[in-house]
Amino acid sequence: MEQLLIGFGSNLGDRTVALRAALHSLSCVPGLRLLAQSALYETEPIADLPQGLFLNACALFECNLPPQIVLAHLQGLEARHGRTRSQVGAPRTLDLDLLLQGERCMATASLVVPHPRMRERGFVLIPAAEIAPKMVHPQSGKTMLQLRHELPADCGVRRFGEWVEAEASG
Repeated sequence: MEQLLIGFGSNLGDRTVALRAALHSLSCVPGLRLLAQSALYETEPIADLPQGLFLNACALFECNLPPQIVLAHLQGLEARHGRTRSQVGAPRTLDLDLLLQGERCMATASLVVPHPRMRERGFVLIPAAEIAPKMVHPQSGKTMLQLRHELPADCGVRRFGEWVEAEASG
């Protein structure tokens, strides 16, 4: 079994409900076992398009599925929540990213692991360091906590609160 780190985001509709529903759905996937989820964080969108603030979080799973199967589950969930891919950086009801899967490094036309921009994004590293501080980014050799400390002090990520009532399954 490998540890799997997934990033969650939403800036359309009831953001908290979308994130809760996605986490619950992923927790029910055979081959995935929820270990921990971060708090919710509110962040400004990166894209230069008019849109609302994002809620972001990370969840840590134990996983025995190949990355392509995980990606298919993530994209299926996004689609069921009304995610459309009209243009890069557009607002979205649900955004799920496979950030890390064990020590895997891979790049295909549809999937790059580790996520190529996660090391620059406070909305990924802050929640990741909260729940998996010792998880190592396989390309940099640094832990999530070390990468989080490399961020600027004010990276625009504000704690929003707790988002999940469900307990990690055991």
